[in-house]
Amino acid sequence: MSSTDTLPLIDCHPSTGSFRDDVVSGLARDRKQIPSKYLYDARGSKLFDRITGLEEYYPTRTEASIMRAEIDAIASAVGDDALLVEYGSGSSDKTTILLDRLADDLVGYVPVDISRDHLLEAAAGIDAGYPSLEVRPVCADYTSSFPLPDLVEEAMRTVVYFPGSTIGNFEEGDAVAFLRRMARTAGPGGGLLIGVDLRKDPAILRAAYNDREGVTAEFNLNLLRRMNRELDATFDLDAFRHEAVWQPDAGCIEMHLVSQTSQHVVVGDQMFSFDEGESIHTEYSFKFTSDQFARMAAEAGFRIEDVWTDDQDLFSIQYATVAAW
Repeated sequence: MSSTDTLPLIDCHPSTGSFRDDVVSGLARDRKQIPSKYLYDARGSKLFDRITGLEEYYPTRTEASIMRAEIDAIASAVGDDALLVEYGSGSSDKTTILLDRLADDLVGYVPVDISRDHLLEAAAGIDAGYPSLEVRPVCADYTSSFPLPDLVEEAMRTVVYFPGSTIGNFEEGDAVAFLRRMARTAGPGGGLLIGVDLRKDPAILRAAYNDREGVTAEFNLNLLRRMNRELDATFDLDAFRHEAVWQPDAGCIEMHLVSQTSQHVVVGDQMFSFDEGESIHTEYSFKFTSDQFARMAAEAGFRIEDVWTDDQDLFSIQYATVAAW
């Protein structure tokens, strides 16, 4: 079953109304802000795939190298007869490293992503590449509750897979709440396999989010294009610029869309004013110490069992089990 038309899908895609409500409320704030999840429409998802291959963007290749080096230990941690639920599966490139080793031992694979077309394309590729594996995609905002599909075979445990550095897109309180939601998905005896970006030289971080080719800028500005298309907004993309800055006290990169002039923008039937230099905050990317992340995980009900890193300690893959219920 490799066609996107025949692959079973649970579709909980948020409505355009949810997008509109979040945009309108976010632009009405004193500090304008739109949730980073809205960066990932079909075009945004493809742009992010391009970002992951850029020379400056270390997380994807570093995480992949850790996975290749430690795949036997990672597979052992996940164990046999598990259901693998991947949050924010995107193109599932790193997932193939895991499935090459684990596919025959898993009960099923559930990729979850907000971008329906991107999800179905990637899920169909996984389904075709691993014919013995039951693949059941779910189109949903994984930061909210969503149902898991019924599978042919019953799993011994559920393991949530959250690769990349997306946990860093949440402020600490929100990150703990999100981890707690993952613990509920995994359930008693379940696990979490997660990518965690580590603190490092700020110069490496600035370069990663301000690439020379301008792909990250295009990815960020695509949010304005999406609002124009889906919400009848009137953003002039040339009147905004991408900015990504390191905030040392907070330990994060902040991504913004900065207005280059005083202007008014309409979204639907509402008008919003921008001063020159005023920005829309579009993304956090927090970087963690191992102790900091272990404390957050414990607060959410997880116990860190294993941590794998590269030789420069740029990035980590961590495995945790549900310690409290």
